[in-house]
Amino acid sequence: MTAAGVTGPPETAQRVTDAAADLVADLDREPAGQVSASVYETGRLVADAPWLGGHGRRLAYLLGQQGPDGAWGLPGGYGLVPTASAVEALVAVLARDEPADRSGPAPSDLVDAAARGLTALARRLGAGAPLPDTPAADLIVPALTGRIDTHLTRLRDRGAPALPGLHPLPRVDRRRLDAVSALLATDRPMPRKLWHAYEVLGPNAATREEVRPIDGAVGASPAATAGWLNHRRAPDRAARAYLDEVVARHDGPVPCCTPISVFERSWTLGTLIRAGIPVRPSPAVVAGLAAALGPDGAATGPGLPADADTTSATLYALARLGRPVDPTSLFRYDLGSHFCTWRGEDGDSITTNAHVLEALGWHARHTREGANRYGARVAALGGWLREVQQPDGHWTDRWHASPYYATSCAALALAGHAPPEAAGEAVDRAVGWVLATQRDDGGWGRWSTTTEETAYAVQVLLGAGDRRPEVVQAAARALVHLQVDAVGDPPLWHDKDLYTPVLVVRAAVLAARRLALESGAAGGGGEGAEASHQGMITSA
Repeated sequence: MTAAGVTGPPETAQRVTDAAADLVADLDREPAGQVSASVYETGRLVADAPWLGGHGRRLAYLLGQQGPDGAWGLPGGYGLVPTASAVEALVAVLARDEPADRSGPAPSDLVDAAARGLTALARRLGAGAPLPDTPAADLIVPALTGRIDTHLTRLRDRGAPALPGLHPLPRVDRRRLDAVSALLATDRPMPRKLWHAYEVLGPNAATREEVRPIDGAVGASPAATAGWLNHRRAPDRAARAYLDEVVARHDGPVPCCTPISVFERSWTLGTLIRAGIPVRPSPAVVAGLAAALGPDGAATGPGLPADADTTSATLYALARLGRPVDPTSLFRYDLGSHFCTWRGEDGDSITTNAHVLEALGWHARHTREGANRYGARVAALGGWLREVQQPDGHWTDRWHASPYYATSCAALALAGHAPPEAAGEAVDRAVGWVLATQRDDGGWGRWSTTTEETAYAVQVLLGAGDRRPEVVQAAARALVHLQVDAVGDPPLWHDKDLYTPVLVVRAAVLAARRLALESGAAGGGGEGAEASHQGMITSA
């Protein structure tokens, strides 16, 4: 790639298409999906499933991820959940006084890491900063701090000198956790969304017969599955096989959510197609997406509730692949003013509504009765996205730590599907915000320049067809950062812990490169890109 002092082979439409073909082939090669490991989830297996293979490697992973200040995770409150999990796991190991694992760290290293982690956790809890809007954080933190205090009491009672001088952690708000515990003590059904955090729900969860493995997984979570297994009087072969497979696939540490097949495939394919990159997924991948859609839509993973975000992304991908499915299921999430991610959602999601706008917008434009059935809803949804835009032109969202992701989703959906009166000014303001926040090195990022966030920023700049010189020049300065296999980026997607859906992020980078090529920012001119555009196998 050639850009802003970077030398290399010139970017061409064929290079981007070939890279996309390799990416799409990965959807078949690893059908469960590629997800980064999670400190939170790995800590839960250390604490709750020492009987599972790879225990020592998980301990070593936790110590390797600890920061210089003794904590785990990113700034802005994002470190509290992983730090609580890692600390509880290490203190649990010390309280059990389990023998050293050859594949794990030395006992003295565990003691040191636990002590430093406890100090960091107490400092963060004492600061009283609000938690980021990550799933189940208001359940996880009080549950784990309570367990930590129990472990410390046990260590003090037996006179263990390992962690001297440490006092109970600062008090945290337990109201949400207590309310859920009270619910589980009744005969009312457990909401499906709680399955994903089963591991912190306490002993009352053990009585809930409706909670069960689906394809071996409870709530698509290794930690939830291990917690559920610990409550069984008899072993469950499917659940154990699921855990063994996840551990083997990730060589010890585990992700928060797996499998993510529907999510990974719909986001990856939709992102590539939206940018004009021809894709040819296997018939099995396309059939799998279609099969995932039921009366309530599609779910990210087995045991999770269907949601409007995954449903709309799946509908959009299938439509662009020539397999449109009627989007009626989306209206189960229609609140009138906008769409919820699922019924009973606390708060709302910009990106869910952007994806709904794309799904309904495509059907409004391309199906016989679409304009009559969906046109008014599309216009209203475009207006809602414009109304919730921040004054400086960006959006933020509950499913991602970076405003560049939310801004790219909203701006591209508005530009592609909303009426001009809703889209025009809002998209212009988004472009202006992206231009104003470009870093001196040419990239973008919330805390520092990242490949992923730079890709979203370039999509905002070029995705609506803006070809003003200052826009193209800003995109050209960013190309040095758009390396598909770049390493070192922090995880930015919200689950119980932050995570990276690897192929989804790679697709975003390829989409940005494709748009840069078409605009001329990649130094390859527009002719090759236009030829590729004309040869696409799907229509806009």
